[in-house]
Amino acid sequence: MEQEIQTVRERLAASDEQPLAMVQSFGCQLNMTDGEKLKWLLLSMGYGLTEEPEQADLILLNTCAVREHAEDRVFGHLGQLKPYKQKKPGLIIGLCGCMTAEEPVREKLKASYPYVNLVVGTGALERLPAMLLEILGGKKHSVDATVQSAPSEELSQVRSCSFKASVPIMYGCNNFCTYCIVPYVRGRERSRDPKIIERQVRELVSQGCKEIFLLGQNVNSYGKDLPDGIRFPELLRRLDAIEGEYWIRFMSSHPKDATPELIDVICNSRHVEKHLHLPVQSGSDSILHAMNRCYTVKKYLETVRYARSRVPDFALTTDIIVGFPNETDEEFSATLGLLEQVGFDNVYSFIYSPRSGTKAAQIADHTPAQVKTVRMQQLLAQQRETSTRLYRRFLGRTMQVLFEGVSRKGEPWLTGKSTEGVIVEAKGDPSRIGTFADVHIEETKNWAVLGTILD
Repeated sequence: MEQEIQTVRERLAASDEQPLAMVQSFGCQLNMTDGEKLKWLLLSMGYGLTEEPEQADLILLNTCAVREHAEDRVFGHLGQLKPYKQKKPGLIIGLCGCMTAEEPVREKLKASYPYVNLVVGTGALERLPAMLLEILGGKKHSVDATVQSAPSEELSQVRSCSFKASVPIMYGCNNFCTYCIVPYVRGRERSRDPKIIERQVRELVSQGCKEIFLLGQNVNSYGKDLPDGIRFPELLRRLDAIEGEYWIRFMSSHPKDATPELIDVICNSRHVEKHLHLPVQSGSDSILHAMNRCYTVKKYLETVRYARSRVPDFALTTDIIVGFPNETDEEFSATLGLLEQVGFDNVYSFIYSPRSGTKAAQIADHTPAQVKTVRMQQLLAQQRETSTRLYRRFLGRTMQVLFEGVSRKGEPWLTGKSTEGVIVEAKGDPSRIGTFADVHIEETKNWAVLGTILD
């Protein structure tokens, strides 16, 4: 790869002006991290970066395929780029990310978007320099839709934030939930070397990073494919031993692999944030079975009870899919009942979106879209009441907060998150952004708590 990078750099150096590249990422945090790797590659090859498409000589869309809406957005953006290509025929347009793994998408590109020059798979990022050389050499299209590849340690990242950083610890997924396209577009599970992860986190902490976000499609499966047998709780222990003022977050966790050992590590650590995002998806065993989630409501509740036995108000958040094919009123009611029983601080809910190639997409769905919409509204209304009630437990407490920016309300209000994962807003000077502070909580909403910074 180094030779191709150098060759591209030499070709671009012959230009009268430095060529500019634009990277636009869609979807999950792992995609954002891939976008940072793409930016590093582009800078290494001699491109400058821009956020304005009219200035760009190269535009890469780093795509998401988890829901149909995400794909529609990408195709909409591709359509908007056509006039730029007509105005500047030398403009190179590329598609990266999860959508590239879908053959129907690649066929649609050929038929409707022939001006797309590059198709770079999730497992082919390091091939971008070689593919660019082909286009710069006169070839109209270059395609490498590789999904399954060993984690590349050659690619660095251009961090978009000075005090927060994402660190992928694994790629891919072996679970094959019937609604999910991830195993098809990200491949099977591959864990990174724990020594490399530890070194990367140590470097980030030494650079002043305050929050390290460990990423994987299922972080609880980390290490199953490694010869030394290290698993995710042990990785957390090793990272927690690094000295410094920082927090560790992680996502995503699969309930079937969430063990008491993991809960113990969270509770006993100095740096791991004191909350757990544990996607349950449904409160109905029949739906969970149809989803191939490999756990029951009873098993999920055992994990919740253990967490709450360690910390009575242990903070939990979750994901819910509303309207899985042929979900009945009784099955949906079971989901509402589970949400009430557990008491989640926050719920991220989505209406089921069929993904081509998954088993669930082959099911004839007889539940009307209007019914799914009504159920979603019902769930959101219930959760707003729950969040409002649960957030009252923080009244009068002092919470440690990492301030992340200016609130939507504008200055002097700042916004950040507590170690429990709760949004906290307080009045303060913008110089506090990127730092920790203690905040005394005086007011609660259904989405955040408000307080006063204690100097």
